[in-house]
Amino acid sequence: MMKIGQAAEAAAALWGGKTRGLLSHRENAVFEMAGPFGRAALRLHRPGYQTAATIRSELWWTAALAKAGVPVAAPLPTQSGQLLVQIADNLIATAVCWVEGHPLGVTGKLFAAPLPELLDLHVALGRVLAQLHRQSDALQLPPDFARHRWDADGLVGATPLWGRYWDHPAATPDERDILLRTRDALREWLSGYVGDFGLIHADMLRENVFVNGRSVSLIDFDDAGFGYRLYDLGTAMLGNLAEPAYPDLLAALVSGYAETRPADSRSVELFTLARACASVGWTMPRVPPTAPVNRSHIQRATNLARRLIP
Repeated sequence: MMKIGQAAEAAAALWGGKTRGLLSHRENAVFEMAGPFGRAALRLHRPGYQTAATIRSELWWTAALAKAGVPVAAPLPTQSGQLLVQIADNLIATAVCWVEGHPLGVTGKLFAAPLPELLDLHVALGRVLAQLHRQSDALQLPPDFARHRWDADGLVGATPLWGRYWDHPAATPDERDILLRTRDALREWLSGYVGDFGLIHADMLRENVFVNGRSVSLIDFDDAGFGYRLYDLGTAMLGNLAEPAYPDLLAALVSGYAETRPADSRSVELFTLARACASVGWTMPRVPPTAPVNRSHIQRATNLARRLIP
């Protein structure tokens, strides 16, 4: 079996480039790559998570967004013009243009930047998310466009996209009961929810928001799909739950989005809860049962549920 570094080098050669080190290894292994194109991010997609068809759809979408002026990482073709290549061990490789700047923050760490700067950036993020949703609605999707759905079934159905989080083996019986009751409450709320629905990023972690001066760009569309638009804002707020200025950051994000599209803080917080629960399910097949992240994700979801669900 080819090692991940060797696979990355083999893939980089198809772009006429060379790798400069591993940037991250979450769902995908992402390497910095340099070549005639300058700098780029080379992705080796985790086998079994996305198919060739859904990856092609992601690349079509982000290319269209970039062409429309949305600040996203545009796909970069190989020397032969391909956007997606199959390499050894059933790995799919893609590349995106380099995005200048630095992540908005690091998950699990409080912001270090001054509050006025953070508020400005959250307003800017709200505006960019509104732009992303608006431009997505203006696109004519190709007939073979395929992405998963962050709808009621995908979030709180019998078999959510990221797993039955209320059955997490690391949860106590009381925590399982809270998670199940939360799932039922969210499902009831969504049954009457009439908010906007369409293509969304679906993974607005701090690390996926790149800051360059006073502007922001979006990267990593690996989880993107069809979903509730305010879920993007809710996901962005998940990393802010421990921030002392959480209410101000929420207000700033909602205000930036609401300049051009409808948004309300209550719905955003309920989608934050939906994402917190989904993240509990995300850990089950990916980390050992005794890993500390299991407890932290469960406690985050149940604490938020106690605050938001009567």
